[in-house]
Amino acid sequence: MDSPRNSRPPLDADCQALLDGLAAGGGGIDKPDHHQMRAGYNAANPAFNPPTPDLASVENSTAPGDGAGQPDVPIRIYRPRFAPAVAPALVFFHGGGWVMGDLESHDALCRIVAARSDAVVIAVDYRLAPEHRFPAAVEDCEHAWRYIAENARRLDVDPARLAVGGDSAGGNLAAVIARRLRDAGGAQPVFQALIYPATDFTAEGGSLVENATGYFLTKAAIDLVSSMYVPDAGARRNPDASPLLADDLSGLPPALVQVAGYDPLRDEGVAYADRLREAGVTVELIEYPTVVHGFMRMIKPVAMAQAALDDYAAALRRVFREA
Repeated sequence: MDSPRNSRPPLDADCQALLDGLAAGGGGIDKPDHHQMRAGYNAANPAFNPPTPDLASVENSTAPGDGAGQPDVPIRIYRPRFAPAVAPALVFFHGGGWVMGDLESHDALCRIVAARSDAVVIAVDYRLAPEHRFPAAVEDCEHAWRYIAENARRLDVDPARLAVGGDSAGGNLAAVIARRLRDAGGAQPVFQALIYPATDFTAEGGSLVENATGYFLTKAAIDLVSSMYVPDAGARRNPDASPLLADDLSGLPPALVQVAGYDPLRDEGVAYADRLREAGVTVELIEYPTVVHGFMRMIKPVAMAQAALDDYAAALRRVFREA
C-alpha cells in the first residue's frame, strides 16, 4: 500500500476490455435515475455469470417481520454438497449502492462461495433506496441476522460459526451490523468478510479523485446513490451509515478486507482495515491493484475474480475451521 500511485500497474486487460465494451454499448450504471441504474446493473448478469457449481440445495425463504413495522426480509439459502449436517454459514449482503442489486444479481457469486468454502451462504434481500432510505437496509440486515442466529439449528447451521459479509454497499452493511451486534450483546459473528466496502460517506480526495471516472464505478454514481440512500448530510456521519466514523471499533470480529486498485472506494476499505488493526482487531487486507470496483461479480469476463473468490472462500474455511 506504500508504493506511489503514479507507478501503479496498468489496468487489468480483462477489465479494460469490459470497460471498452460497456462504453461502446452504452452500458454501465451512470444513469440519470434509479430505475435506469437498476436496469443497467441487472442487464449485466448474463455477461458476468459463468456456469455455477452444483450445490446440495438452493432454497428461497423469509426472515418473518415482527408485526410492528419490520417487514419480512427475503433470504436465499445456498447449501454446498460437502457441508456437514450442521454447517458454518456466511450471512451475505449484496452490493449495488443500496439502490441496486438483489438475490439474482449475486446468485452466481453466492453459489461459488458456498461451493468453495464448504459453508452455507445465506443471502439477504434488504429494502432498497430511494423508496426505502437509511436506515431501512440496516434494519433489514440486522433483522435477518438475528432471525438466522435464533433459528440456526432449524436451518441446519451452526450458531457458533456464523460470519457476516458483503460487497460494496453490502460490505458497508456487514461492517455496520457487526458493530451493532457487538454493542447489543448476544449472538455475534465470528468473522466479517468485506469486499471493497464503502465505509465513509464524508470521504474526500485520494482514490475518490484518482479513480473518479473511467473505471466502472464513478464518483458521480457514488454521489447519486449516496443522495438516494442518505439524503441528510448530517446523517452521513452516523456510524450506522459510515462505519469508519464509529468511536470504538475494539472487540469486533476478525476481518478480511478486499480492495481494488482502480476503485474510488479503495482508500475507504484500506482506512477501515487500518482502524480495525489500531483497535486490536485481527485483519487481513488484500489489494488487487489492477482491477476495478465490482470485479468479483464480473466472474465470467474478469479472470482475477476467480482468484479473489478463492481468497474469500479460503478465509472463510480457515475461520470456520478454527472457530
